[in-house]
Parts: sequence; structure tokens; C-alpha cells
Amino acid sequence: MSEQRPVIVYGVSGYTGRLVCEYLREYNIPFIAAGRDKERVQAVVEKIPGIETADYEVVGVEHSVEALTKLFKGAKVVSNMVGPFIKYAPEVVEAALAAGCHYTDTTGEQDWVLLAQQRWGAKFAERGLLLAPNIAQMYTTGEIAANICLETPGLDTLDILVLWKGLPTYASTQTIFTILKANWYYLEQNKYVEWDLTASYEVSVPGQHESAIAVPWGGTAHPVWFKNDPRVSNCKVIGGVLQRQVMEGVRQTTQMVKEKIRPLPLDQQEKALADIAATLQSSMPPRENPRVNTSLDSVHASGPLGRAHCVIHGNCNYKQTGMLQAYAAFSLLQTAPKKAGFASACQAFGHRELLGQLRSFGLVMNPILTVQA
Repeated sequence: MSEQRPVIVYGVSGYTGRLVCEYLREYNIPFIAAGRDKERVQAVVEKIPGIETADYEVVGVEHSVEALTKLFKGAKVVSNMVGPFIKYAPEVVEAALAAGCHYTDTTGEQDWVLLAQQRWGAKFAERGLLLAPNIAQMYTTGEIAANICLETPGLDTLDILVLWKGLPTYASTQTIFTILKANWYYLEQNKYVEWDLTASYEVSVPGQHESAIAVPWGGTAHPVWFKNDPRVSNCKVIGGVLQRQVMEGVRQTTQMVKEKIRPLPLDQQEKALADIAATLQSSMPPRENPRVNTSLDSVHASGPLGRAHCVIHGNCNYKQTGMLQAYAAFSLLQTAPKKAGFASACQAFGHRELLGQLRSFGLVMNPILTVQA
């Protein structure tokens, strides 16, 4: 079964999984759409635009290492959409490794990225396989902007801002609340420093007069990706949605979590946060509209005697994520990653290559780069 369809998208019943399948169709890649509820996956896949021209199969699978390994055998790439990842991804990674598959996901959980690096990074590297959590717009597009800045030598500090218009999906909302029970870190002199859970900032938004509210958003994966990059010693990331009232609510929620939920035992924290998340977003959001759902990634890079600023304006952040996941599979089916084992999208595929793909699908503008060095 998998020998004929080399890519498996696990968790297709969600919003992002559907978009990954849509872009796999664009790249003309045969795939298996898998999930725990076959009928639910089938119902979602049938609504994908142009799906009648795709080479695909829908499969229901139990969420266990044994069942997933059996499904993955013969495939080459597993694109995992099932989160919260700290809770559900370990079985998927174990199965991908056992089946000899590259692994990618869309996580926004820094604690999961750190765990994946520590527990499986060396094992994937030994087999020449890619372990790339966190391939998604909110992380990869900003990483592209950071790497464009770092093309100027002598810069060692990254100040990254990620903003977008729209509301998170159900799965993203679950992730946002899951990371509230974890510790978040930024990078300072190549060491992890813990964020204050309630930290928030009033930020200037490139391209408009109105300011916005941004928060550490779980720390993001950027400090992890740049931790062992000899060019970078410091990396801080903040982000959020451009709707001010939503971010005011985020501020209030993090304060409440710090005061009332963090003191609880871990299992009670998880239940309380999941209950809150379920009340905020329980249905499938509408398909993104590029005239409404815009994204902005801004990176200030600095060094002792140099400055660079890169801004990437885009649209449809979830579509960006779907395309990035599909291109990762497209590339891996044809050539080995630039870096095996634990690696970011830019480390595995190249930041200029990824930018070219986003541009070719009309998802981002040409970067705006200002350099003083």
C-alpha cells in the first residue's frame, strides 16, 4: 500500500492536515490520508479542492507505535498533524523511526521540539533520516527572514516578530493552552533563559501606523534552531494576532493561568487548560481569504558594528504551512536533506529554496531587506 504512495499525512481530519493534502496534490505526490477516525478523514478529504485528480487513499489507524509502524512501512515521509504534540507525537516519531521514514510536523510547542531533539535526534541522524518538528508559517517563514539577515556577516543577535490576521484553529488553540503549563526559553549568550509567563509587549508593526500586542508565544522553536548556530548568540521571539482585543484576552488568560492554574498538580493543569481551550474554538474555521488573512514576519538582526532588518509580508498562514509541509515531502522524495537528524526547515532544505516555493505559490511578497554594516 505505502510503496505506491510514499507520503503519509497523519491527522487529516483537522484544518492543517487538509491543506497539506491539498498542496501534495499541487506537487503531484501520491499520499495516504490517515487518522484515527477513517470516516471523519474521508469526509474532510472529499472537500479538498481538486481532490478528484489526486492519487490518494484514506486509512483509519489506531494511535499506537505498533499500528503506526505497520502503516508507515514502505513510505518515505510522515507529515504529522496530530497535536498537542508533547502528548501525541512520541508514538508517531517512534513509528517513523522504526519504519525508516523522515518525520515532519507543525508543532508550536517548544517543549516538544526540545524533547524531540534530545530523545530522537541522534537516532534519526544515524539512519540518515530527517526529524523536523515545527515546519509551519509561524516559525519557518520567520526563520527564512532571520537567515536572510544572517547573510550579512558579523550579526549575532536576532529579534523576531511574527504577526498574522485571523483566529487559530481548534488544534492551534489546544496547542496554545498546552504550552501554558510548560517553561519557555529565549537564547542569551548561547544559553537558554526562561521567559516570564505573563510577559507582553507593545510593538511597532512594519507597514502600518497602529501598534500591536505581542507575547512570547511559548518561546517558539527559533531559539532551539539557532542554539548551535555559530553565527547566533542571542535570539528572542514574540508574536500574536493583529486583533488587539484577542491579544488583550491572551494577556488576561496568562495572568489567570499564572495565579490560579500553575499552582495545581500537572494533571489538573492539563485538564483545566484543555477545558478553557475547548470553549474558545471548537469548530472548523472558514477557508482563508488572502485579502483578509495576512501574515508578517519581521527580523531585526544586530551585531557590534552591523544591523539588518528583513520583513516578509504574506497571506494565508495556514496555507503557507500546508505548502511548506508538502514541499518538504517533495524534496525528501528526490534527495537527502541538507542536514539529517534533528533539523529545522531551513537547515534541511535551505532558506532561499523555501522562499522560492512560497513566492511561486503567491503566498509571500519579496522580502524587504535593509542593511547597515
